Amino acid sequence: MTIYTVRSGDSIFSIASRYGVSSQSIIEANGLTNQDNLVIGQAIIVPSPGNTVYMILPGDSLYTIARKYGITVESILSANPSITNPELIYAGEMIRIPIQNKLGTIIVNGYAYTNITNETLNNTLPYLTFISPFSYEVRRDGSLTQMQDNSVIQTARANGVEPLMVITNIDGDNGFSSELAEAILTNDSIQDRLIDNIIATMQTKNYYGVTVDFEYIYPRNRDDYTAFLQELADRVNPLGYILVVTVAPKTSGTQEGLLYEAHDYGAIGTIADYVIIMTYEWGYTYGPPLPVAPANEVERVLRYATSVIPTQKILMGMPNYGYDWRLPYQQGTAARVVSNSEAVDLAFRVGAQIMYDQTAEAPYFNYYAEGAEHIVWFDDARSINARLRFINQYNLGGASYWTINRFFRPNWTVLDSLYDVRKL
Repeated sequence: MTIYTVRSGDSIFSIASRYGVSSQSIIEANGLTNQDNLVIGQAIIVPSPGNTVYMILPGDSLYTIARKYGITVESILSANPSITNPELIYAGEMIRIPIQNKLGTIIVNGYAYTNITNETLNNTLPYLTFISPFSYEVRRDGSLTQMQDNSVIQTARANGVEPLMVITNIDGDNGFSSELAEAILTNDSIQDRLIDNIIATMQTKNYYGVTVDFEYIYPRNRDDYTAFLQELADRVNPLGYILVVTVAPKTSGTQEGLLYEAHDYGAIGTIADYVIIMTYEWGYTYGPPLPVAPANEVERVLRYATSVIPTQKILMGMPNYGYDWRLPYQQGTAARVVSNSEAVDLAFRVGAQIMYDQTAEAPYFNYYAEGAEHIVWFDDARSINARLRFINQYNLGGASYWTINRFFRPNWTVLDSLYDVRKL
């Protein structure tokens, strides 16, 4: 697989001819619905048998190219005997990248709202180990809201994907509630009733395990939360169910903030079977324009997480969306959510050129509409490839997607080129 960046004058046919592959193979690998709507700066996946061909970009070195593909400089030199001086490579030059075997087998979880279309669900299930319908909301008396999740569960199991029940401290339209979490975590009888209801639901609905996604817990309830998770594990594990816990993206054990302080990485890593780290939302709906999951920030989180959690338990969070901000940004205003495909379509319609932030490993573009400038940050094959390689680099268990309701073919093409997906 080669990830090619579109230049002026390119077409799918010319790109295919340059790499010696069929146009149809490029169309399928990228899920293109209109092959004529290319955007300068757009990332295009070129599937290629044998060696991958790479076009050297300005600023590249053999070291940075080797790091991008997870190989050594020596292996590149062996595949390119014409390179006599490793220091002398030139932008626009085509070199061969030796194909490596897949980097390993990983766990992949996908959160899904139950209104996911059958087409999207069926297209995504081959790439998943777990699917997590979102969500059962806990109530102050230990009861749970209900979900119409039977169809998703049955379809998933028929395709070899295990469903995970998700419980949250979402209080209806008010979102994640610190007060609701405290009411549960400080009352033993309510916790017992809640766990009874979780087990009954898993048994009735044929779930494989439960994911706890409690957010914005008061710092004073940190130990209460850990104790609840331990009690839940002690109850569900002997019955054959797994426990997964979702945590905020921390860079240290002393990180302050309501989102972070009650999530004790070390304790949770000991209790849970898997830990999903929400390594996204640096750029978020009501925040300033930023990449949703900048690779440099994600890596900071992983460095800390792997120092206190068994690495094979960690599932790195992967967003499946971007944001469109109106500029200049004003605090309290909301960005518009866009899918990755919608972002590229928008860039084509407004005639924008897609740029790429090398530090954040993230694509973006600017455009004007109704007299105002906008900036759009999103994901493409390059940014997805950069972050998915952290799984191998840090020996993680795998990845978890939020959410899979919008199908983005390049993501799954990249993932499939790097890893096999474990089926249980």
